[in-house]
Amino acid sequence: MPNIRTSTAAKVAASSALPTTPAAPVSTLTLPETGFLRQPQVLAFVPISKSTLWRRIQARTFPEPVKLSERVTVWRAEDIRRWIAQQGQSG
Repeated sequence: MPNIRTSTAAKVAASSALPTTPAAPVSTLTLPETGFLRQPQVLAFVPISKSTLWRRIQARTFPEPVKLSERVTVWRAEDIRRWIAQQGQSG
């Protein structure tokens, strides 16, 4: 009867023999002209943490969010686009 268990060395050798495929191309994110963005979408365009985002909102240095319901908070894409453009001008 053949040995069903495979040694760790054999597993490593078998896994390294597999051809490597190139990674799938990363889709570029584009900020919509209009509409609403949820927090993860905003953070994809603005390189800050969640805590920093809310600190800047409290300090009024970032656009105010809009409450659509008790548990849904969004930002206007136009406000985020304008804020990003202002950041480029102030530097």
